[in-house]
Amino acid sequence: MPSWLLILIVGVLLLVFGIAVEAAKFLIWLGIIVLVVSLIMGLVGRGRRTVV
Repeated sequence: MPSWLLILIVGVLLLVFGIAVEAAKFLIWLGIIVLVVSLIMGLVGRGRRTVV
């Protein structure tokens, strides 16, 4: 399971149960940021392989 998905799931669960709402919001944003960065890194890596 990818790390961004785990972070998002934990954040959503905390938000649903009302436990540490601020921490849950932070985890959700952190998961989204990690997802975007991993997508960009994957695209850059794929682009390098086709150019060389």
